[in-house]
Amino acid sequence: VFVWRQKRKKMLLELEELYTIVGRPNVFSYSELRSATENFDSSNLLGAGGYGSVYKGKLSDGRVVAVKQLSESSNQGKVQFATEIETISRVQHRNLVKLYGCCLESKTPLLVYECLENGSLDHALFGKGGLNLDWPRRFEICLGIARGIAYLHEESSVRIVHRDIKASNVLLDADLNPKISDFGLAKLYDDKKTHVSTKVAGTFGYLAPEYAMRGHMTEKIDVFAFGVVALEIVAGESNHHTTLEEETTYIFEKVWDLYENGNPLDFVDPKLLKFNSEEVLRVIRVALICTQGSPHRRPSMSRVVSMLTGDADMAGEEVIN
Repeated sequence: VFVWRQKRKKMLLELEELYTIVGRPNVFSYSELRSATENFDSSNLLGAGGYGSVYKGKLSDGRVVAVKQLSESSNQGKVQFATEIETISRVQHRNLVKLYGCCLESKTPLLVYECLENGSLDHALFGKGGLNLDWPRRFEICLGIARGIAYLHEESSVRIVHRDIKASNVLLDADLNPKISDFGLAKLYDDKKTHVSTKVAGTFGYLAPEYAMRGHMTEKIDVFAFGVVALEIVAGESNHHTTLEEETTYIFEKVWDLYENGNPLDFVDPKLLKFNSEEVLRVIRVALICTQGSPHRRPSMSRVVSMLTGDADMAGEEVIN
């Protein structure tokens, strides 16, 4: 009995330390989240990724949430996890999914996010029965994603490289405003470091060459991935195709061929019967600038936002295939 009491006392002290790091208002009990998701019932499963499964739930206060159940393979210690959650909860922007809090008493940590009605951008663009997004909406989505990444890189209290920007990590709210999700792969780094060599984590088709081949990580890998997403938004086509034989990406070949032959508007999604050709050309050119092989040739995300809005002149930006 004494040993059990000592163990329980130690566990409660550890939990108290974690609660202090995160802040009590952001902590949910396991029973609360289990009830909200109907015991993590499969009917509430919104999706699953490399870092775990996401369930839809309804809290007792009426809020509809997305509960991310992190996979057991996550190698973060609980103190490291709690510290990261506290950091992420301070990062707030209208184009970032809001993190409400977490649960630390479960076997694997749980994250509680706002739930967005219109699901992911990849489903909206490529899924069966996807949303019929017209060009003005696509342009605003593209701009919103750029603003969200610019905030992470340049305006947040901590500089964050997302590392896994892709269409499935962009969620759409009731008004189809884009919000970047899944900070599970985000790595924080301070201003003194120009790059971090790290284990590569990301998704095939969105990886910048210097990151895929050498694990060389700067914010420019997010700029590259944004360029890919921008091209997907214009084309209504995914850059990530898996066949039985191999994984291939061909959206670049297609857009470069059309761009160099003076027919870039042929790249536009055939479902778009009306579009602003000036805006489309601007997005394509910005995307090509963002996806250049050399990270030094890629612009900052704040400059990307300015180029998309037309506030920055692109005349001096050379595009090299």
